[in-house]
Amino acid sequence: MIGMDTSHVPAFTKLFHDPAAAGDLSGFRVVAGLPDGSDTPMSRDRIEAFTKETRELGVEIVDSVEALVERSDRLMILSVDGRIHLRQAKALFAAGKPVFVDKPVAGTLAECLALYGLAADLGIPCFSASSTRFGPRIVDPAWRSEAGRVLGATSWGPLAYQAGQPELFFYGIHGIEALFTAMGPGCRSVTRVKTPFHDLVTGKWSDGRVGVYRGLLQGEKPYGLAIHGEQSTVNLAEEPSYEALCLEIGRFFKTGVPPVSAAETLEIYAFMEAADESLRRGGASVELAEVMAKAAG
Repeated sequence: MIGMDTSHVPAFTKLFHDPAAAGDLSGFRVVAGLPDGSDTPMSRDRIEAFTKETRELGVEIVDSVEALVERSDRLMILSVDGRIHLRQAKALFAAGKPVFVDKPVAGTLAECLALYGLAADLGIPCFSASSTRFGPRIVDPAWRSEAGRVLGATSWGPLAYQAGQPELFFYGIHGIEALFTAMGPGCRSVTRVKTPFHDLVTGKWSDGRVGVYRGLLQGEKPYGLAIHGEQSTVNLAEEPSYEALCLEIGRFFKTGVPPVSAAETLEIYAFMEAADESLRRGGASVELAEVMAKAAG
């Protein structure tokens, strides 16, 4: 793993090292970690402590990408600052090994496109996702039977912004990933309104359905998802699960098959970029195709 500046590093290590790990969590050991952060306080002020904690879990701390890839047959990019992920991915993809990229994929939509484009060009199995996509309730097909055909959905959750990055990339991804898990891809346009209390993003899908994300800035900040179906409205409320995400990472590392496509992940990041652009335009509707074309250059 490369990064060492986020709580995900020791948390994921503990899950993969657990003697009781079963199924797709079993059979792995985190063997090496490379500290690599940025000047953002969330990275700069935490990398030493998380590196120390991870070393105490039996992970060898190395000082170069070459040493990292030599010791590893699967790779994880876990740096908290998405702005350095593309640089890291370029170095790791050269090794030809499967790579999981923690959220956010990168620091801009253009960098997200570049990262996935490079993976495709080199034939590198690669995926990125929020853990909210894989919670026990949302992956249980029972809600689909209860709701019937999905007509729309509303998700919500805590929201915080990180300077220098698109506002929704760092924390908004959790609720927005849950929204897309319910709705599926196909969002065409986005509008956004922000107040001191809530950050509201409304997406219109190509088939006329509407999906809404509400970022909670004040007051109680639970995670939640309401799915409006032909038969009923189903409420799913569950916190992000590291274990659920690591199960998917383990399955991906064993099979080489990403659990979410590059196309859908890039649509999610286009949704968030279009939301930023809508805010800059006073809440006007912004087409995802517009921001994708601009990012592609």
